[in-house]
Amino acid sequence: MNIIFCNHDLTDQMADELMQTPDLAVDTELTGLDVRGDKLCLVQMRARGDDNVYLVRIYDNRDYPNLCRVLGNRAVTKIFHYARMDMAMIYRRLGVWAVPTFCTKIGVLLACTGVPHTLHGALQAIFGIDATGDGAASSWAGELSPRQLKYAAGDVEHLHLLHDYLRDALMDKNKWDAAQKCFDFLPTRCALDLDWGTRDIFAHNPV
Repeated sequence: MNIIFCNHDLTDQMADELMQTPDLAVDTELTGLDVRGDKLCLVQMRARGDDNVYLVRIYDNRDYPNLCRVLGNRAVTKIFHYARMDMAMIYRRLGVWAVPTFCTKIGVLLACTGVPHTLHGALQAIFGIDATGDGAASSWAGELSPRQLKYAAGDVEHLHLLHDYLRDALMDKNKWDAAQKCFDFLPTRCALDLDWGTRDIFAHNPV
């Protein structure tokens, strides 16, 4: 795995190359889990079959046209784990919906009864891969250390492998259509999160 850290936007050449992959593993690092109050700090991407992992540092008051071009490319499926959070934060900061989408967390919950729905738990249970890295509790708002960059890159290292397993499992269990409807609904779900926060308008008695 070759880590390419971009302290600014992707270059034109990087973006052009990432636009050619059929699917792109994507993850983010944030200052916290409040979609309305916390900030997007880092976007990690890995193309199928590529040893390169691109890490784009996100700063306030800076534009990222090439990153937005890649994430908004509707010819490329974006593979996330817990897409609901990542997509909302990407849209809030960059103004682009990273669709079409495959969420491995939704895939695990639909197709793999008894398997942990965390990324590290699913990789361990399904493949025996220990992907627990050192850096989960890091602060991502300041200068990033090599240890943090390695941890962040690790979050997209195995997403294609998990995607392929879950795609087959969903089809085998006749749950692909349900999964696809969940994936298609994600932008609406994220928009509701950004507007309403923790309020669940689908609940019997929303508060």
